[in-house]
Amino acid sequence: MSARSLLGLCYHKAMAGWRRSAGRPASAGACALGRAAAAVPGLVALLLVGALVRPAAGFDLQAHRGGRGLAPENTLAAVERALALGVTTLELDLVASRDDVLFLGHDLELDPAKVRTPDGRWLRPPGPAVRALAAAELEALDVGRLDPASGYARQWPEQRPVDGERMPTLDALARLLEARGARTIRLNLETKIRPDRPELAPAPERFAELLVAVLRRLDLLDRSTVQSFDWRTLVAVRAIAPDVPTACLTVRQRRFDNLADGSWTAGLRLAEHGDSVPRLVAAAGCRIWSPFFAELEPLDIRRAENLGLRVIPWTVNEPADMRRLVGQGVHGLITDYPDRLRAVLAELGVPRPPALPRAER
Repeated sequence: MSARSLLGLCYHKAMAGWRRSAGRPASAGACALGRAAAAVPGLVALLLVGALVRPAAGFDLQAHRGGRGLAPENTLAAVERALALGVTTLELDLVASRDDVLFLGHDLELDPAKVRTPDGRWLRPPGPAVRALAAAELEALDVGRLDPASGYARQWPEQRPVDGERMPTLDALARLLEARGARTIRLNLETKIRPDRPELAPAPERFAELLVAVLRRLDLLDRSTVQSFDWRTLVAVRAIAPDVPTACLTVRQRRFDNLADGSWTAGLRLAEHGDSVPRLVAAAGCRIWSPFFAELEPLDIRRAENLGLRVIPWTVNEPADMRRLVGQGVHGLITDYPDRLRAVLAELGVPRPPALPRAER
């Protein structure tokens, strides 16, 4: 049997033993670890096998865009649904209006598949830049339903529409969290900004100032993480609020590779850090590395941990991928379906965050 096949067998046996023992690590006798180590160069085998037998403690269940698989993304309706299910963290996106008000929203230019005008009509393409609209104009838009004729709507058949949902501000989010008694829920806030389109967002330093100021005013700073593909905002946040953890998002795909040339990574270049993404993330000052889940290898997790990083991949929606990554020891997962991840964690005996009772709005 090849070393890779033997390691795969070890993984499945170890996971089965772990499930039977309600989340306790499987014993070394769960498979022939010694033979796997002999078949693969020693250190690599040891690290790989070690990565595959137990999950990280204090698992962070994050609802991506509030849980867009179940409710309209980046809305209070999504937040309510996520709280009712039980999550550790609300992962939400931030955009800025013309008058420097921060709203929950993913798209720097409004997506006609997601937005209706005040008279109920679908927005005509191309959508305007959020940065070109005042806060009052954004608050008048209906984002509670996807255009059923759009391809985007077909991606999310389980999403329940909530007509009349508006783009919320951070103030509106804080009021909801207080009303629900959600004082232990963390926020993972992504700054939507891109170096190649500077007109679509505030400058990185200004974005950081706006965000830190509102979080401090709302008493949310100590339970917030700031993340971004554009690491310039992360550097700026740490300069004015060094205790706020930052998460470096990474992706290396043909359509988008934010590690390609240093423009998205605050001038840091992969080649200057041994072509190691964990080392690049650590050099950027992030405490968390959030890679695209399909690009994450088990050994990467160990390397990141050795640098003091937590590893929380995005966006993981299939239960098989969830099981695999939890077993490899990631510290959390970002998912559009927190209900699916809760089911997987229950199956694996991993403690889940408590659900909060739904409140009427």
